[in-house]
Amino acid sequence: MRDFSYLRAGSVDEALSAAAMPATMLLAGGTTLLDLAKCGVNAPERVVDVTHLKGLDTIRVDAEGAFIGALAKMSRVAADPAILAGFPAVSEALWQAASAQIRNMATIGGNLLQRTRCAYFRDPASFPACNKRVPGSGCSAMEGVNRGHAVLGTSDACIATYPGDLAAALVAFDAVVHLGERKVPIDDFFLLPGTTPHKEHAMQPGEMITTITIPASAAARHSTYLKVRDRQSYEFAAASAAVGIEFEADHETIRDIRIGLGGVATKPWRARAVEDALRGKVVEPETVKSASRLAVEGAVAHGGNHYKIELAPRVVERAILKSGALA
Repeated sequence: MRDFSYLRAGSVDEALSAAAMPATMLLAGGTTLLDLAKCGVNAPERVVDVTHLKGLDTIRVDAEGAFIGALAKMSRVAADPAILAGFPAVSEALWQAASAQIRNMATIGGNLLQRTRCAYFRDPASFPACNKRVPGSGCSAMEGVNRGHAVLGTSDACIATYPGDLAAALVAFDAVVHLGERKVPIDDFFLLPGTTPHKEHAMQPGEMITTITIPASAAARHSTYLKVRDRQSYEFAAASAAVGIEFEADHETIRDIRIGLGGVATKPWRARAVEDALRGKVVEPETVKSASRLAVEGAVAHGGNHYKIELAPRVVERAILKSGALA
């Protein structure tokens, strides 16, 4: 790790002003920043501590939806009774993420900004070629061990998977990221790699996440999060799905359905083709199975991760049937 200067921000304005300076990083829970600094990926000149800023750890749910401060801890949001009632998929996604110790330390804002677990990205000493870390250097994962890498939203420059669970649920239910003066729909907040994989989100210098809002909806109230992984705990998703369903008055026909995918794409992925195929349909196993295959429309495998093209539709199918039973 390199030496860096430390500033404890006394206000949001002070934090935003400091964040506009080059080579500056914000410190909240620190579970990602310190990890990346130790392995040589991050080398900030200054670190701005925002952990003591007032009002940014609020959790509020009303008729309009959920209001979650960026400094709220993952475990607090997951256990909040109003989040459990109005947005169960959000709670489930948080409970299934990381370890209890990390959930008690990590913040919601930091969770959204976590970086890929691609081993090639996180080991610059052994693998200097990484377009996400050094633009134009190449992608070691393309011909390497890539079982955990993305099959959706990839490019010739990068196939690194976005690792978070929470963001899949937030994408499903049209959350909005508040960056101080600016508000960005979460599906627009995360960027596809294209030719610039080092640009992962739409946040600009001098901005920070202050709040996440999630509109209330019947689909969000009747939602679930299903995560498939190699081991039961402290493991990232091989494929996951956040699904919420609202039925018509007959309790059989789908009026609205929301689906967010995790573990299979370079950003949290909205499965809109599946949603479009199922609106107005009855939840029947064969109908759901057929529509779920659309979740991987346009998917591209790179050797070891080909199994995700088969796995993801099965996860979506199971999550839809589970959510349908809850609605």
